[in-house]
Amino acid sequence: MKTPEGEQQPDKQAIALSYDGANTPTVVAKGYAELAEEIIAVAKAHGVMVHNDPELSDSLAKLNVGEEIPQPLYVIIAELIAFAYYLDGRFPSQWEYGLPLSKPPAADDD
Repeated sequence: MKTPEGEQQPDKQAIALSYDGANTPTVVAKGYAELAEEIIAVAKAHGVMVHNDPELSDSLAKLNVGEEIPQPLYVIIAELIAFAYYLDGRFPSQWEYGLPLSKPPAADDD
């Protein structure tokens, strides 16, 4: 596999995204091999969720730092952001369920 620059791609790659809640997520860092390890270590040290998805990484690796994610990736990135928020205990103000998630009410046995 090749990097966007046409070089042979190492096994490990990392792409970091930033999302401010209002604008499209953007690539804030990306790297291969040792730099990828550093990006992952910094993310983990700051409590940032790390998601391992080689196909998604390959798609994001085509972007430059500072570029917004393309529209075809909106849904998967939105799902990952929502999951990260859920893990952090954050929910939209209109969310009807809180942590811990409860079972749905049992149906009445009439």
